[in-house]
Amino acid sequence: MKILTAAQMREADRRTIAAGIPGLILMENAGCRVVEFLEKKYAPLERRRIVVVCGKGNNGGDGLVIARQLWTRFRPAALHILLAAPPEDYQGDAAVNWAMVQALGIPFSQTLDVEMRAATLIVDALLGTGLKGPAQGHALELIRELNGGFPHAAIVSVDTPSGLHAEGESVRAAYTVTLAAPKTELILPPTCDRAGAVTVAPIGIPPAFIEEEASHWLNLVEPTLFARLFAPRERGAHKGSFGHVLVFGGAQGKGGAAAMAGAAALRSGAGLVTVAADRRERATVTSLMPELMTGDWDDGVGDRDVLALGPGLGREPEAEANARYLFANAAVPAVVDADALNALASTALNGSGHVRVLTPHPGEMSRLCGTSIAAVQNDRVNIARTFATNHACIVVLKGQRTVTALPDGRVFVNPTGTPAMATAGSGDVLTGLIAGLLAQFPHDAVDAVLAAVWLHGRAGELGAAELGEQCLTAMDLLRYLPRAMNELRS
Repeated sequence: MKILTAAQMREADRRTIAAGIPGLILMENAGCRVVEFLEKKYAPLERRRIVVVCGKGNNGGDGLVIARQLWTRFRPAALHILLAAPPEDYQGDAAVNWAMVQALGIPFSQTLDVEMRAATLIVDALLGTGLKGPAQGHALELIRELNGGFPHAAIVSVDTPSGLHAEGESVRAAYTVTLAAPKTELILPPTCDRAGAVTVAPIGIPPAFIEEEASHWLNLVEPTLFARLFAPRERGAHKGSFGHVLVFGGAQGKGGAAAMAGAAALRSGAGLVTVAADRRERATVTSLMPELMTGDWDDGVGDRDVLALGPGLGREPEAEANARYLFANAAVPAVVDADALNALASTALNGSGHVRVLTPHPGEMSRLCGTSIAAVQNDRVNIARTFATNHACIVVLKGQRTVTALPDGRVFVNPTGTPAMATAGSGDVLTGLIAGLLAQFPHDAVDAVLAAVWLHGRAGELGAAELGEQCLTAMDLLRYLPRAMNELRS
């Protein structure tokens, strides 16, 4: 699914109207989709006390449609429209809907009263994507009221939380029903934290217009991209059908990292996994999962199908030399993480022509690029895209909303994950998941990587929901991985 800027969304909207679909119809569709969401999430609406906050623009017009639909279809226990401007200020399609609201006699006011503050549900239709810069004046006052003045109410924002801007205050929504396509502010940090759970609602804008406007190739990761990879296996399959992963790492004192990567590769479905580790660490590897085989660093890649390079590798000169050699010469796909990334910093990064997946955290990315961590975090999408295109590799830039950049310039933003995953070994598990899925689906490398990243984050979410954010460990991710996979099959 394409992610659009506010300007791109406005242009797609303009083109739709120019093509013959009236703006009034788009507004009606938008309101209906939000009401459908409210009915699903907050039923029975008949028992709700609802306030719909309407600005004077098209976002407010959507709110007026929502109020009318709620009034005529559900008759909530209480329904009030809070206008952010005098009625005479409403123009165009919003004015048409205001006239219909008046004809129905729906209660409205320009000021908050005690009865409104007893609301159990707020619909935020104050400011939309037309906002330029931080919210100010009366709009800012209303945003503060919405955030602090309704102690018993959940807030659902229409298209975008009002005032959503990196440098200003905005509504803090429980849910956002965004129209036609996700917007960058809803998906990328830091503003995504204020959007709550985001649902995309089609309103009649032709998909071709959205595709054509999204010239920057920014995409949201969706399970539909890779769900087919988790279809039932052929009945005659055997372990050789699903690839052999070699994990290269596990220096003395760091065998656990290589073992976790190997365990993740097996749990993801790889048929065979060998962990090449220091001899003193092999007992650690097999004690974690006896199905893992072990080997020597000197054995090379051999007949393995995928290389996971770096978990627990260490920073000794010999280890770093091995990492550079294998990156450049291994004639198989390679997933590169941890100490191997540090070994590749300041090198030419010339691969063998086979798939190379780099999985840096921001610190490792800064070393690869020769820039600061702050610079990486301030421009994650473009930093990852530039590196991927310049070095013909796939970059998985870890962190909140992990970014996967491809050599052709496409970028995918992953919506799953939780702060609970900020724990030792989480990256090793991701490396193993990517390697295991690449071993099974060598001809679907991009989808395999996207699937691994999504599953990694989703397993973390499921684990954190049950164990809490502080208690989740990296190995817990493998415990919840089957449940995350089952969601793809349902």
